[in-house]
Amino acid sequence: MRHFAPFGRRHVLGRMLLTAAGALAAPPLLASRAVTLGLTPVFLDSDIVLVRHIESHISARLGRPVQVVKRRTYREVTSLLVAGQLDAAWICGYPFVQYREALDVLAVPLYRGQPLYRAYLIARQDRGAAALVDLRGDIHAFSDPDSNSGFLVTGAMLADIGITPGAFFARSFFTYGHRNVIRAVAAGLAQSGSVDGYVWDVMSEIEPALVGATRIVQASAPMGFPPFASSRQADPGLARSIRDALLTMPETPDGRAILATLRLDGFVAGSPDLFDSIAALSKRAQAIG
Repeated sequence: MRHFAPFGRRHVLGRMLLTAAGALAAPPLLASRAVTLGLTPVFLDSDIVLVRHIESHISARLGRPVQVVKRRTYREVTSLLVAGQLDAAWICGYPFVQYREALDVLAVPLYRGQPLYRAYLIARQDRGAAALVDLRGDIHAFSDPDSNSGFLVTGAMLADIGITPGAFFARSFFTYGHRNVIRAVAAGLAQSGSVDGYVWDVMSEIEPALVGATRIVQASAPMGFPPFASSRQADPGLARSIRDALLTMPETPDGRAILATLRLDGFVAGSPDLFDSIAALSKRAQAIG
């Protein structure tokens, strides 16, 4: 019969050191994983240069590769974020209040010095409409069913007078992009539309001929600007690093290029309370179904 020598103290210590060395070597391997940032369709959803600037700035700040993930609908991006399949995402305030218990605010953009924006009801430039009630019977363009400015605000306003969008408008459709809402109204595919006021304002600078074919019929009260958020399943250290990268955008060439393209002043650390007015809109809309 063969005899095996018992494990000696040196052997055991050697195995422990090898295990510890392997554990210490793991973080660099994990750190090489690309950080994933989700983007919902915004007015510059096809701007490849902007996406590259975002990836470059945040990658330089984190010391890790960054991959921007884009999807057609708000729901697709929000679902990935809530499930922990994205490290962070720039989402709308409405999905944030819908999943408030699962998400944290990382940072909120500053637009014209404030973390706020408005929703606009728009119509053709030659349309003689002064308020929402003048749009009854229209073909109406919405942006996205999970958009605050592109759907919820209008739904809540109609709920206040006891009617649903389906009963108020002759027909409505979703364009899945605020830019597309403006295009639909400008081209006459829709008689009116619900759109992000920030997008309309910025596009009036970069595409004045297109936006000039439309006009603002009614503007909402200011609301919390769409935030960058992270899942509560995310690594807290990574979430803090992403927040720092957003807050320091004015300090790097790529960051300044991003802000200039988006016509933003910077980012601030936001509070969930900033979106309470959107939560109230959701309750008003749900009251009528």
